[in-house]
Amino acid sequence: MADKLGSHDRALIAKYAAQFRTRSMPAQADQPVPDFVTLMVAVKSGSTDEAARQLTELGAEITGVEPEIGYVKANVPFALVDQVVALDTVLRVDADELLKLEETTVDSASAGGDGGSRPSAPSAATPDNNPYMPTRETGSVAFKTEHPTYDGRGVTIGVMDTGIDPTHPALATTTTGERKLVDTVTGTNPLNFIDLLFDRTWLLYTNSNKVTGPVVDKYDVTWTLPDGGSDDMYLNRKNLAIAGYVDPTLTGTLGVAYRESDNAVWIDLNQDYVFTDDERYRPYRENQQIGYIGTDDPATELNERQPFTVEARRLSSSIIGVNINTLDNGHGTHVAGITAANGILGGQMDGQAPGAKLVSMRACSNSGCSSAALTDGMVALATDYGVDVINMSIGSAPALNDGQSAMALLYDRLIETTGVQMFISAGNSGAGTNSHGDPSAAGNVVSVGASVSKHTWWANYGSFVTQARSVFPFSSRGPREDGGFKPEITAPGAAIAPYPNWLVGGAVADTGYTLPVGYAMLQGTSMASPQAAGAAALLLSAAKQNGIDVTPPELRQAIFSTADFNKDEPAIAQGRGQFDVVHAWKYLSKGVADIDDVTVSAPVCTVLSDKLVTPHTGSGLYNSCAPGSGGQSVGESRTYDITLTRTSGKDGAADYVLGIQGDGDTFSVSSKVTLVKDVPTVVKVTAAPTTQGIHSAVLTIDNATTRAVEQFAMLAVQAAAPLAAGTTWAVDGSVDRNDTVIYSVAVPADATSMTVNLSGIADGSQTRWWAYGPDGLQAEKSSAGTVYCYTNFMDGSGCDPFSRTYATPKPGVWEFVVEARRTSPLLANPYHLEATVTE
Repeated sequence: MADKLGSHDRALIAKYAAQFRTRSMPAQADQPVPDFVTLMVAVKSGSTDEAARQLTELGAEITGVEPEIGYVKANVPFALVDQVVALDTVLRVDADELLKLEETTVDSASAGGDGGSRPSAPSAATPDNNPYMPTRETGSVAFKTEHPTYDGRGVTIGVMDTGIDPTHPALATTTTGERKLVDTVTGTNPLNFIDLLFDRTWLLYTNSNKVTGPVVDKYDVTWTLPDGGSDDMYLNRKNLAIAGYVDPTLTGTLGVAYRESDNAVWIDLNQDYVFTDDERYRPYRENQQIGYIGTDDPATELNERQPFTVEARRLSSSIIGVNINTLDNGHGTHVAGITAANGILGGQMDGQAPGAKLVSMRACSNSGCSSAALTDGMVALATDYGVDVINMSIGSAPALNDGQSAMALLYDRLIETTGVQMFISAGNSGAGTNSHGDPSAAGNVVSVGASVSKHTWWANYGSFVTQARSVFPFSSRGPREDGGFKPEITAPGAAIAPYPNWLVGGAVADTGYTLPVGYAMLQGTSMASPQAAGAAALLLSAAKQNGIDVTPPELRQAIFSTADFNKDEPAIAQGRGQFDVVHAWKYLSKGVADIDDVTVSAPVCTVLSDKLVTPHTGSGLYNSCAPGSGGQSVGESRTYDITLTRTSGKDGAADYVLGIQGDGDTFSVSSKVTLVKDVPTVVKVTAAPTTQGIHSAVLTIDNATTRAVEQFAMLAVQAAAPLAAGTTWAVDGSVDRNDTVIYSVAVPADATSMTVNLSGIADGSQTRWWAYGPDGLQAEKSSAGTVYCYTNFMDGSGCDPFSRTYATPKPGVWEFVVEARRTSPLLANPYHLEATVTE
């Protein structure tokens, strides 16, 4: 039976408990760890109230209940966690976790292979059809040119991230002149475990902060209260030393007064201890009120004057929270610009949906993101703010990414109950197999991988390649642990977009050009997901203008059925292929609601497949076991039984066409199957890998009488070369600049170490290998999107590029990803790679 908490969360809670016992203060935290952990609990349908009662009786503090999606959030003493997990109403439990933002900035070095030339800089004269903000690669530029009003107008996009700059000119208005930013709020809550430690934007007020005026002595200072004071006035102070503001001259504290009767906030910005000369602030949604902390220094390029908005809410019967919503990271602004910017650089360049409106939900800061805040914020966006689609460019990379975490289950339910589709980044942990993130592993979420064209490689990086379109090496790969189809699609993963003007942005230095303050070139699946969310907003805009009511399943089917599959990329990297707005609208405009539901059940063999909900069974074929332990050998042909069940549509029988996209040389299946409603039918898929490595394809299941493809299933099989003591596995190869080659080896159970050596490197070549363990997790000391461990580059950046030893390697199939950096002077980079194990 699957553990309802899971080993990852158990380890987290054990760490938290140890930190509490030692009164530790984690790095970047503002206070020691408390004596509880915040748990996100997905409960059985209809049992939310009962689960909340059971948790309360155990001694937990309930801090959130959402009956519509079966969600209970509670602060639970460490000693009670196992009792909570054991409750019969509980399905899955996640511990609040600090999710680090994926690295999206690009380092600089001397570009190679371009003959010394450099790309031109973008400007106000750059047309919307451009490679800098490559919305054209989804077909959206052509779509908007043909249908000028289908530009996102009438649609509101929720952006769950680090917050959106409320002052950026490219995010000020829609194409119809309406205010673009509808609201800017925070999903964080200082009662959450992680937000309590890391979110510096909150001030808490209790009865001890109540004051009466008009003058009061408090904190060794005499204060003049606003409006003479009242019986519901509160006073607290914000410590500027830890607030993270960009004005270096700010010192001491800021007094902050709050009046509960009208939710009004005063901030003593001039630090004179007098509130009567300070502005009264209200939530942004009311009058779009923006304040500023600090003073700009005109001698510097950046703006030291930092904008803020406010919100206040009662957090419990005894605690009021006032939030001074400032942003210390530009990630969310960049993401918002990709989805919906209007007039980038003051010209014709736009984001995907320039006519759309935005709601900013901040759950993250420079320190990272609270998973509880992400979930609370998602619920709020989908239910309280009238959004039509949501983007979230954040996630984690757990070993058991089977789409059954509490977050994933809750996101699935939220989409079903609210009709709001979510697009979430796949993660930047590629290019290993099964490196896909969570909660984008949720079945109803559209997970987006990052693609890049040769034109964007040149325009945004100054790097030359020959392949027309590829998947970024860092983009996380599928399938899920249960063979689930992830990522679903790809979208462009690099863009020049808006950035807060008080934070350092800029261009990649290798291009030879600069960008003005307020813009940045960032890369990642974080940038791909908003491309897809914005493209979906175009489809929804078109549908609304044509009186078409689109459900999330219909939207997904239209996108999935028309995605542009890239024959040069593996299925596990691209899913169904690149989002194609033009063709998706052709499907959606005619309706896709007449399709049948077809479920897939397939065998799964991985080092973790015994922990699946149904052990060794999932929604796609996935065999990553080692030969001799259930896996396939090179040259071995094996036939797998895949069960298809049609659960809707007409009674009796219906014919379906079966197809293979991707590695058709490895996989084969009969051309058609007849499915009788509610009768499981076995289809036999044969896998015959002739080379070592991961082999993947998409199985399509299509009723030819309907417009959309009914179902897709991922097929993925590893064929690993054996690695035994006393032998050496070796290979000679060549990898193109910005590309990868992947090898698979089977490490025996009794291996005590594994040593990998790289040689045969050409002069100046910047090449590395990257190791992934059998659980799909990186085995290196850094992350894949960094400069770590390249030959002939920064001395390996703290790593030996030529030889590394992995102690006590986990038994099973390991992958070595060989990659040539974008700045390598050679287009083709030769290498010799070899590996040995000791027992």
